[in-house]
Amino acid sequence: MASPTPQLGFREVLAIAAVRRIWIAQIVSVFGDFLAIFAVISVVTFQLHGTPTEISLILVSYMLPLAFISPFAGVYVDKWNVRRTMIASDLIRAVLILCLPFLQGNLIAIYAIFFSLSIVSAFFVPAQSVAVRTIAPPTGLLSVNGLMSQAVQGSIIIAPALAGILVDGIGANACFVLDGASFCLSAALIFSLTIERHRGAAPPAAVSVLTSMQQGFSFIFNNSTIAFVMIAMTSGMFAMRCFGALLSVYVRDILVSSGRSFGILNALIGVGMITGTQSLHRFARGLSQQHLIIYGIGGMSASVFITAVIGTIPSTAAGMLGLGFSAAFVMVTSQTLIQRETPHEILGRAISSMMSLMAISQVAAMLFAGSMAQAVGIRNLYLVSGAMLATIGIIGYRKLQAQQVPA
Repeated sequence: MASPTPQLGFREVLAIAAVRRIWIAQIVSVFGDFLAIFAVISVVTFQLHGTPTEISLILVSYMLPLAFISPFAGVYVDKWNVRRTMIASDLIRAVLILCLPFLQGNLIAIYAIFFSLSIVSAFFVPAQSVAVRTIAPPTGLLSVNGLMSQAVQGSIIIAPALAGILVDGIGANACFVLDGASFCLSAALIFSLTIERHRGAAPPAAVSVLTSMQQGFSFIFNNSTIAFVMIAMTSGMFAMRCFGALLSVYVRDILVSSGRSFGILNALIGVGMITGTQSLHRFARGLSQQHLIIYGIGGMSASVFITAVIGTIPSTAAGMLGLGFSAAFVMVTSQTLIQRETPHEILGRAISSMMSLMAISQVAAMLFAGSMAQAVGIRNLYLVSGAMLATIGIIGYRKLQAQQVPA
């Protein structure tokens, strides 16, 4: 079992020039992405008067390639030059996003653009994770991943409001141009980095893509720590997406409240994740990373139960904050553990497998949460989700305790 080790804080890792550049690249790129996504949703909703199914298909189009292309992408990321892969991905996505101003009335074309963007992102994300492990010191990985997560959560909180202002004020095209510019800036920042990846023995040239994928999956499922991390992240993301998909219905039917309450409560998950990420390195000084994940799962479970059982606006607000705070412990720490435990030569495949499982869990939640809630009730669905998280946390805790018992 990994023992707690001194962890570098945010200020210390940001003092490293390469870390600072890749973090800034993450901020501008992710923020631009969310601007574009919310702008498209706004256009389809309010200008094209799209149906709920047409609107939901935007996100489904973006998630599906991550679920099924990622394992293949990871094989190539492990073979290709990481820096060139990231730069090429950014530039291709810039071209794709700048096609949107010409396609706003064509839903099929919009779905195709987001589907294509996701395919390219399936290569970028594992390459970025490999780059982070390469440029960050081992004791700084947790903080660097925390900074990357904060960039995502901050964008989720700010981008919807800004996208709405831009779309209403000067049109959606401004969001698409800003997103295209953000990809170009990200590519320029990555171009300035020196990323010297450490490799193990290179696989034989004759090794096929499917064989390489099998090697990656074999490592994951034969490593008990990585396997548990994958289960924890997938379960956590499923619970988060169930909340996101049905929170508006919960606010309407259970809390009997308004759209304003829904907006505030939804933002509180992001606020909780940012707060949890800020606190993470302090807890890491006294706890192993496995313990952090297990306690995070327990906190998520408790937050789900608080939300479902009490059913008031204050309790739901507390549940949203607690859910986001605890999810930061699961998501950030899990990614750090995978980066640390996986050999460099198969890290791309490991991260891609994680992306695939998380995407599948999110698509499943979006597709099935509504029908499940209709069948058993939204409160019962939340209770089942909380029980699932609690079960995983208990199993993980008992396993960890067993590992601590001397043979």
